[in-house]
Amino acid sequence: MKMSPQDFWVVLVTTPDEKVAEDIAERLVVENAAACVNILPRLLSLFSWQGTFSREEETLMIVKTRRAFFEEKVVPLIQEHHPYEVPEIIALPVVGASESYVHWMAEETE
Repeated sequence: MKMSPQDFWVVLVTTPDEKVAEDIAERLVVENAAACVNILPRLLSLFSWQGTFSREEETLMIVKTRRAFFEEKVVPLIQEHHPYEVPEIIALPVVGASESYVHWMAEETE
């Protein structure tokens, strides 16, 4: 079955540090739930949590996965291994990508 860019999502996940991000990323890739995960350290996050303003350094994960895997594989795996009570897990649709990259993502998430 030929896949299109719209069959994939980019998922943003913040973690408290690189170690947590690497652990989750490795699980996602090894279990074929994601084709690739980029990890960006030292992100500054400003947010409100339980009525208190917070300023924290975090690490951002950029997860490339199949749209169909989001609810059944990606979210449960992240929630199981994430230390936050309410982890950020935000999916964005891929509206365009090179044919060769789409092919590679499809192969890596079979």
